[in-house]
Amino acid sequence: MSTTPIPKNRSSSPTVFEQQRAELVREIAVGMEQVLQNINRLNRNLESIISVGNEFGSVEALWSQFENFMGSRPGEEQKGGGGGAGGAGGGGGGRQHQDDDEEGSQLHEEDHR
Repeated sequence: MSTTPIPKNRSSSPTVFEQQRAELVREIAVGMEQVLQNINRLNRNLESIISVGNEFGSVEALWSQFENFMGSRPGEEQKGGGGGAGGAGGGGGGRQHQDDDEEGSQLHEEDHR
C-alpha cells in the first residue's frame, strides 16, 4: 500500500470544491433553521386553533343536547298520535293516498315518453 503525501500548499488553502461544499453546507444550515422556525410558528398556530376549538366544547354539548331533545319529540308524537288518528279514520284514507301516488307515477311515466 502506498499513500501519496498531501502537498502542504493544498492543506493551507481550500480547493474550489471545498469552498463550494462549505457554501452549500452553510446554505443548507440556514434553510434548516428557517424550516425549524416555520415549524415552530405552525405549532403555535395549531395550538391556538385547538384552544379556540376547545372553548366551544360546552356550546357544542349544549347544542347536541338540544338536537337530541328536539329529535326525540317528533318520533314519539308520530308513534303515539298517528295510531289514534288512523284508527278513527278507517282504512280508506290511506288507500286514497296510495291511489294518488300511483296516478302521479303514471303521469311522470307519460311525461318521460
